[in-house]
Amino acid sequence: MENTSTRAGPKDFSHLYSRVTKNRAQSKIKSFYKYFAIPGIGQLAGGLPNAKYFPYDTLEAKAALPNRWTPSEASVKEHGGKAKSPPESHLVVPHVANTTDATRKIDLTTALQYGTAQGYPPLYGFIKEFTTRCLHPSIPYEGGADIVLTVGSTDGFSKALQCFNNEWSEGVNPVSEREGLIVEEFAYMNAIQSARPRGMNILPIAMDDEGMLAKGPGGLDDALENWDFSKGKRPHLMYSVTIGQNPTSGTLSTPRRKEIYAVCQKYDVIIVEDDPYWYLQYPSTQKEPVAKPEKSSGFAFLDSLQPSYLSIDVDGRVVRLDTFSKTVAPGCRLGWITASPAIIERLTRITESSTQQPSGFVQSMIAELLIGPAKDGLGSGGRKDGTGWDMSGWVRWLEGLRGEYERRMDTMATILEKGRTKIKSGRRQSFTQMMMDTQLQEQEGDAQSDWAVIETTPLYDFYRPTGGMFLWLSVRFENHPLAGKVAGPRLAMALWVYWTTEPYKVLVGPGTMFAPNEEIAEEKAWKYFRLCFAAAPVEELSSISKGFVKGIGAFFEIKDAKKIDDILKDLDGIETAAEREGMGCIAGWC
Repeated sequence: MENTSTRAGPKDFSHLYSRVTKNRAQSKIKSFYKYFAIPGIGQLAGGLPNAKYFPYDTLEAKAALPNRWTPSEASVKEHGGKAKSPPESHLVVPHVANTTDATRKIDLTTALQYGTAQGYPPLYGFIKEFTTRCLHPSIPYEGGADIVLTVGSTDGFSKALQCFNNEWSEGVNPVSEREGLIVEEFAYMNAIQSARPRGMNILPIAMDDEGMLAKGPGGLDDALENWDFSKGKRPHLMYSVTIGQNPTSGTLSTPRRKEIYAVCQKYDVIIVEDDPYWYLQYPSTQKEPVAKPEKSSGFAFLDSLQPSYLSIDVDGRVVRLDTFSKTVAPGCRLGWITASPAIIERLTRITESSTQQPSGFVQSMIAELLIGPAKDGLGSGGRKDGTGWDMSGWVRWLEGLRGEYERRMDTMATILEKGRTKIKSGRRQSFTQMMMDTQLQEQEGDAQSDWAVIETTPLYDFYRPTGGMFLWLSVRFENHPLAGKVAGPRLAMALWVYWTTEPYKVLVGPGTMFAPNEEIAEEKAWKYFRLCFAAAPVEELSSISKGFVKGIGAFFEIKDAKKIDDILKDLDGIETAAEREGMGCIAGWC
């Protein structure tokens, strides 16, 4: 048994709270919870509608069994192949559950009422146990972390901003009070769009194929050490997608995390770790196996994954965002924040006066799926026998999803690897060169010469994703026949449009959508494109990927600049970052 008595508690980060966060009154409401929960109490205190008048008697659904999908190859050998049991269960959330245990009472009378800001008690309890016992069993500060449920990760990040950032307005506040946000040089734009209206400086940090750099030119330490204070305060808040990074698909190793964490300690930076793809780490592309964890989660699959920043968070400076958007569905709008209890308390106060709690419909359905009814209760959970998936079923579901997405990734990457270069054969144009080559062949004893040449032109480069749902690809525009005659960004926009035309009909995410500032957009982001292998119907993924390859090959045949003008006739004038970002959000690329 590990001795935790020598562990220090998390540090006090109240000096980094925003002014509004500091002014939120300490809530005493928890002291009253026990009175509201007394069985049979005559409830005259609250403003609650009568549950009898809810227009739903039950919520029902056909739900997948946890072993519906086949895991990755390594896991298949260990756990067996496809499920042999029936493919679905009949899920039922009853109107009234026959139990007084608040941690097992899953019904419409409680789920559809006003609830506590931390979340629906049964689901809150399940997620907290799963988070602290299975996902992050080795949080290195005394007492461990707490959680609060959110309306998805975007909501979670918004609350983190409210907690740690004071809004700043040009012409109203002095520049010395302006705060900032640290991000990767290619970043998830919803986070940037949440920060910019608050007046925050955006500080992009250089990346490699893993993710954010800790040291070296453009790395985190370099950027903070050389911060220009004429722009405002040195940033004390960082937003990072560390696994299957959006859009580059890199996965940050533990050694790199330790380097970055040390820099954050040095400059007192809060780390907001957004990890919607944490379970999508692909064994087939891992450079080396993940080190055995200090403390096992109890599940081989989870132990094989790259751990969170929370595993090295001795200070309690990590605020982690998780979501059901990629594991259940984006439309459920449900997630959770994991952080030290003091930070969670502040975030809970923010929740009480904003979203209050996620949808009771959604929370009850997911709670019934995972937990199932109490022993003698009504309702039916996610297993065929009516019990809930429980921890093992949830982990098996995640393992199966990883397998499905890894196979999709492999399908797309394999097709793209075959189309990296354009091959062109023909006859030599120079008679002098032909004669010189012929003489050389004769000297080397090769009497055959058909004077033919084969030229290969690299079209693009990419790494196989180590995680996530995206493939990040850079196009070799310097090899295009019009390079030097047509500006690179204009060629890139033309290619993006060209892909959407017959017979290719492929829509990809242009790299400029993920540039945190104009400098990065103009310097390099235009060379990149993000391809999502997750959403396309599996039976169409190969043909879509082949359409992408054929499209870029045909585009590199264009030699007349007027053709580029014709392609872009409908898009000329879309120049600013705001217009590009807006277009990206409409299309759902973020």
